[in-house]
Amino acid sequence: MASFEKINIPQKPPMVMVDSVISAENSVTITSFVIKGDNVFLEDGLFREPGLIENIAQSAAAGIGARPAHKHESPKLGFIGAIRDLKVFSFPKTGDTIETKVTVTHEILNATVASGEIRLDGKLIAECELRIFTEDR
Repeated sequence: MASFEKINIPQKPPMVMVDSVISAENSVTITSFVIKGDNVFLEDGLFREPGLIENIAQSAAAGIGARPAHKHESPKLGFIGAIRDLKVFSFPKTGDTIETKVTVTHEILNATVASGEIRLDGKLIAECELRIFTEDR
């Protein structure tokens, strides 16, 4: 398992929804994120759907960005093409730490299909499928 000091995502505060990359191996990336009280996606103390989706997307970006770094190549620019089958079972609250796992299931040319899962204390709280398109910078 690789260790990461820098997360390679283009977002800047207050839009950063990943604190650390736990691992990025082959087709699986695992990240963690602490829900802070000033998060833009909090509603009544709960981290809502837009934040959950953004967390999965940024986790995917961190994993996709880590691959070129391992090969000493420039990271590609990525765009979400679609979000499918979003299921939210519960919302994390301020102070919770979520762990997100993104698994790339298909890659064809510049298109990537990935599944994302968010867990809180080991319990699945949200999942979806992302379709991501990349291009060279």
